[in-house]
Order: sequence, then structure tokens, then C-alpha cells
Amino acid sequence: MAKRVLLVCLGNICRSPAAEGVLRQHAPHLHLDSAGTGAWHSGLPADPRAQAEGRRRGYNYAELRARKVRDDDFTDFNLILGMDRQNIADLHAMAPSGTTASIELFLDGAEVPDPYYDDSFATMFDLIEARARELALIL
Repeated sequence: MAKRVLLVCLGNICRSPAAEGVLRQHAPHLHLDSAGTGAWHSGLPADPRAQAEGRRRGYNYAELRARKVRDDDFTDFNLILGMDRQNIADLHAMAPSGTTASIELFLDGAEVPDPYYDDSFATMFDLIEARARELALIL
């Protein structure tokens, strides 16, 4: 059975959908989804700046729509990867009893900075692509 991985950031419009789009190409053997710890952008596509940088690099994830993390995500997925430490803290606070998923940082011991306010989408993709190549080999 394929490993099921949920990628999580704050609003599910920048980092986590980008990571999902990149991992879909680097690790097609994984069952992937993304979500946010907040519901502000639910139903909306990824940030246009993230999509533009993704297209420039050969990724297309325009069909993805933002959603909030749900209780069943904590049992439907084997692994939940948060983009920063606050995402991890929020995920642990949201996790219902009976959670079976492991909750870890996407980067090994580091954070993917949120590009929403400083327009650092190229840096975000650099970090995500490097980690996606690693994850494709170990997951």
C-alpha cells in the first residue's frame, strides 16, 4: 500500500500545495494531499505567485484547492509534514485522540519560510525541491 502523506502549512495556498505539486513529480508512488491549519482560503486555488513560480519550474497544480486539516486526516494519513514549527504545534493541538499519523517537519530540522508577505517564492521552491528529492528516496 502506498504511503499516505499530508503536507500542511498555515493557509494551504503557498507552501503545502507547492510541496504537493513538487512531490507528485518526484515521488509518484506516494498518495499526497495538502491542507492548512486555518480555513481562511478554503476552496481557493494556490496563490498566483506560487503557481507562477511552479509553472516556471515545470509544476502545475492549478487544480488544487485549499482546505483546512480535518480530524480524519490524523488517521487517514501515515505522515503529516508541517512546513514550520508553528504548524507542528497547531497540528499537535488539533490532533484528536486516536491519532495514528506521525507529525513531523517537512524539512529535516528546519522550516520552510512563508513567502506570502515577502514574495520569496523562489527560495520556497528551492527548499521544497531539495527535500522532495530526499523524500522520494526514503518514503
